[in-house]
Amino acid sequence: MTEAVQARDASAGLADASFAELTAKRRGLFRRYLYQHPRVMDAVVAGSYILLVAPTVADAVMKGAWLAAALLGAVAGALFFRRTHSVAVAAFVAVMEVAVTLLHPWGSNVSAGLWFSLYAVAVVHTRRFALVAMAAATAPLALLYLLAAVGPMENSFLHVEANNPGDFHLLTSIATGATIALSNVIATGIGISVRQRRAHEQEVAAWAARTASLASVTERNRIAREMHDVVAHSLTVMVSLSDGAAVVVRKSPDRAGEVLGELSRTGRTALADMRRVLGVLRDDAGTMPLQPLASGDSLAKLLEGFRTAGLPLHYSHTGPALPNDAAFQLTVYRIVQESLTNVLRYGRSLGRVDVSIARDGSAVTIEVLDDGAGVAVPGTADGGGPGSGHQGPAGTGTGQGLAGMAERARIYAGTVEAGRSGRGWRVRAVLGWPGDNTSESRHVPQLQGRA
Repeated sequence: MTEAVQARDASAGLADASFAELTAKRRGLFRRYLYQHPRVMDAVVAGSYILLVAPTVADAVMKGAWLAAALLGAVAGALFFRRTHSVAVAAFVAVMEVAVTLLHPWGSNVSAGLWFSLYAVAVVHTRRFALVAMAAATAPLALLYLLAAVGPMENSFLHVEANNPGDFHLLTSIATGATIALSNVIATGIGISVRQRRAHEQEVAAWAARTASLASVTERNRIAREMHDVVAHSLTVMVSLSDGAAVVVRKSPDRAGEVLGELSRTGRTALADMRRVLGVLRDDAGTMPLQPLASGDSLAKLLEGFRTAGLPLHYSHTGPALPNDAAFQLTVYRIVQESLTNVLRYGRSLGRVDVSIARDGSAVTIEVLDDGAGVAVPGTADGGGPGSGHQGPAGTGTGQGLAGMAERARIYAGTVEAGRSGRGWRVRAVLGWPGDNTSESRHVPQLQGRA
């Protein structure tokens, strides 16, 4: 369980790393440097604000408004903390800018501090919260200029130029308030857009991690299925061959030598298959094939091996040859292999085992039938095993073989049926070859019996 979790986490980590690399490349060299050094970015923001308000600071110093200049400096210092305390910094900047406006009216770019602070709020908070914060921070300064134009502050200290007509002050105050509000809306909108883009990137990264995890699970299931087929088949055949050799070694040494030779070949084939399957796990370059190539010759060798192990096999093939597709041929190979392995494992007193493969258009039918000549073991629904002549609960399998056949058949819109047929046991699989008919409906395999 722990190894499975570690494998899934490793796959997710690789997906996250790959997506992070793509995002970093898209940022470019300069933005990537600022992203990796947030304090440098804070210094750039504070420096940009100082440049924007530098004319106001110089004018305030020349006119002796030292407090206004000091407040602007305090705003620049507060912007260093906008990343960690965005809301508090926005509130502080809003108050300071109102105070600076009262102390030194008509300063240039005084509201620039709100641009940076409201952007920081919008990046880390929800859209609704960002809009409420923007309205709360903009209202005092905009209201100040509005009251200076048409309210009780109409003749206040904001109107320092007595020679200008009243309409000029009215238009200037309204334009200033509208400009402040619009600039704050733009800064907040940019922050909201950045937040949405980052959220989208996180969703894509999470999707990539889930996809990698799913691919890892699928690959582990495929490897487990391959290992089951290799180990179950090979060990069953090897046990039967060794038992047969022990029986005939005294009566027919030559025949025993042939059986032992087949036993050796089966072991070597199983070892090679296991190395191939396990080699996929260690092959980072992806040079090893993910599927074995099962051709007609290997199917013939498979049948010959079962005959040597003692099964009275009769094989027939009707219709055109199987599609020239390695994955499809592998599916046929594994279904026949699993079915015959079950017959060899559970069968008793077998007189005949028929293996037939028939192709009719886009449908390929595989059928493995044994006569099951023997006595059923009571206590199970079907007499205990594959067929009434098969051994009982002690030899009953886990069902993984039939589940593996069903999974393989499902890839080709196939069905798998396994159950009693007369006194014997039958496995029947129907596969659809999409190369001939892609519109064929897909069916979920229905299983009976045990493997």
